[in-house]
Amino acid sequence: MRGYHAPRAVLWDLDGTLLDSSECHWSAWREIMAGQGRDMTYDDFIATFGQRNDYILRRLIGPHLTPDEIERMGEAKEQRYRALLQARGIQLLPGAEQWLRALRAAGWRQALVSSAPWSNIDVIINMSTLQGRLDALVSGEDTPHGKPAPDIFLLAAEKLGVPPAQCVVVEDSPAGVEGARRAGMRCIGVGPSHLTLPADVKVRSLLDLPADAFDRMLAA
Repeated sequence: MRGYHAPRAVLWDLDGTLLDSSECHWSAWREIMAGQGRDMTYDDFIATFGQRNDYILRRLIGPHLTPDEIERMGEAKEQRYRALLQARGIQLLPGAEQWLRALRAAGWRQALVSSAPWSNIDVIINMSTLQGRLDALVSGEDTPHGKPAPDIFLLAAEKLGVPPAQCVVVEDSPAGVEGARRAGMRCIGVGPSHLTLPADVKVRSLLDLPADAFDRMLAA
């Protein structure tokens, strides 16, 4: 059929990609770890960024943690994070607003695919201009395994009704890029650490992407 395009989708990571609340996460994690009598270095934080709390806590404290301990510490961290976020406010990163609008106009389906718990996603959506802009939302709580497992990306593709091969993931973390690769999806790596991300295309900012960047990802 003339003019027909198979459905295509962009799966957006949230933190570090559409917005940057890393300082809120960093402050909250330091407070929680200090309460456990442990120091958390910035290298520890960067190495675990983008992963679920159960993975992070087991890595930082140990595999002996019980599910109840993980839930208690994880919820304390997220409550502190949300308080900091609400105090500081939310602003989308440069280029995010323009790409969300341009992709929708071009017929791309879009989903948020975040390791964050639903309580954080709800606060961020309600505080930002993301409200009503996305076709699906997926949280790390929705799948048994978080990034770098592909589960969360495959679930998003299923919700959008788009084959994995027709999805482009936008990520800023090694775990997210690896998850996209395992899901059979192309990936754009964005952010300050873009040069070290094993993504198909790497840029410091969404503003650096050419106008046909997403089209070219699926044409390659």
